[in-house]
Amino acid sequence: MSNALFSLTGRRALITGSSQGIGFALAKGMAAAGAEIVLNGRDEGKLEAAVAELQDTGATVYALPFDVTDHDSARTAVDGFEADIGPIDILINNAGMQHRTPLEDFPPDAFERLLQTNIASVFHVGQACARHMIKRGTGKIINIASVQSALARPGIAPYTATKGAVTNLTKGMATDWAKHGLNCNAIAPGYFDTPLNAALVADPEFTTWLEKRTPAGRWGQVDELVGAAVFLSSDGASFVNGHTLYVDGGITASL
Repeated sequence: MSNALFSLTGRRALITGSSQGIGFALAKGMAAAGAEIVLNGRDEGKLEAAVAELQDTGATVYALPFDVTDHDSARTAVDGFEADIGPIDILINNAGMQHRTPLEDFPPDAFERLLQTNIASVFHVGQACARHMIKRGTGKIINIASVQSALARPGIAPYTATKGAVTNLTKGMATDWAKHGLNCNAIAPGYFDTPLNAALVADPEFTTWLEKRTPAGRWGQVDELVGAAVFLSSDGASFVNGHTLYVDGGITASL
């Protein structure tokens, strides 16, 4: 099988929330597969540092700072980029947040922030990019879901709700947009060593539990998500649509 099937050369990928963590790891991996990269975030300082680091590897990189939770900002940014620079061929909706509190005490303002950041942003940016992709008859959208799309743990019920919604919105995107030549899928990471999970990584009790609960026996490393993203962005996934790919060390497969 030719490696060209999985090459991203000549394609441009927008990755939201990509100045650190999973988003930046995916950006590096997609660039290594040949894609031009559009980094997004709200902290322009972090974004500039991420752009410089990625450019040092020889990648072609653009910065597109906008608030993914604001519909008008997302559409203005995407429309402006398409007009000034060129097509966004691949979108990875990665921006997300977590808040841990027992459900009976969960603050309503934190619940609203989770809804806006984890699910409304997928709609806002997804629609903004899809309108251009539909006109071209081609495009790849990858939404970052979670192992919590299928499972729940104490203290994160609203997060679990948002990630379940991401998987169903992914199915809806595929149902509406596959006929226009778009591939819309999701990646559901298990427990990865990221800034979002820093408190859990630092907790020996939780890490011990995780190592016993996960068949692979360890935390995931962010680079281990790259293969799934490259595959779903490539011609190799031309007939994959509405699918959620779990990259979780087997945790959803095992009791």
